Amino acid sequence: MNILALESSGLVASAAIVTEEKLIAEYTTNFKKTHSQTLLPMTDAILKMTGIDISEIDAVAVSGGPGSFTGLRIGSATAKGLAMVLDIPVISVPTVDALAWNLCGSADLVCPLMDARRDQVYTGIYEFRDGKMICLQQQEAVSILDVIGQLNGLGRKVVFLGDGVPRFRASLEQNLTVSFAFAPVHLAAQRAGTLGSLALQYYKEGRTQTAAEHHPEYLRKSQAERELEEKKHEK
Repeated sequence: MNILALESSGLVASAAIVTEEKLIAEYTTNFKKTHSQTLLPMTDAILKMTGIDISEIDAVAVSGGPGSFTGLRIGSATAKGLAMVLDIPVISVPTVDALAWNLCGSADLVCPLMDARRDQVYTGIYEFRDGKMICLQQQEAVSILDVIGQLNGLGRKVVFLGDGVPRFRASLEQNLTVSFAFAPVHLAAQRAGTLGSLALQYYKEGRTQTAAEHHPEYLRKSQAERELEEKKHEK
């Protein structure tokens, strides 16, 4: 089966076609262009490059959140539109889970860190056993000090990845009491190929949605919603 995977939860824009046997194609950029400019052209490019017709796509996998509100909406709208037209399911993959899957097989704990702003990160804690990913802490939005406290309590070596690492690296180095390392650059960010690989497992488990059912999981309210609530409280 052919899964088209779309990743737009952060600065990275990425599209891929994945099957059970291999990653057929992946187009990834990590540059300051809006995803509305890149995601569909990337998808078109890999379809043309591989000679796969859009009608041969069996499911659309998309980064389900958390992440950039705008990026998630663009990815979600693209996935929903394709799924509706093609009458195929959507596979929504939690962003932090997909990031952790970059380091599948790691002997150490894996802790993705996505910059959530307001001095917070989107994060989770994972380990791998017998090729399976075990979630020790589900994705959440918390302060970096909360993350450090959890990891120090677990007492095991941990590997970090994600766009939150550069911002919070100094705090990690100053406050962690456990051994730690950072993922190499080619594994440190979101990738549609990884997303599609994990989506295949979701598909086998029946974790799919219709286009109408799918919506992003933001984990917290948008800035506009927070500002509106603050104005209501002031009245």
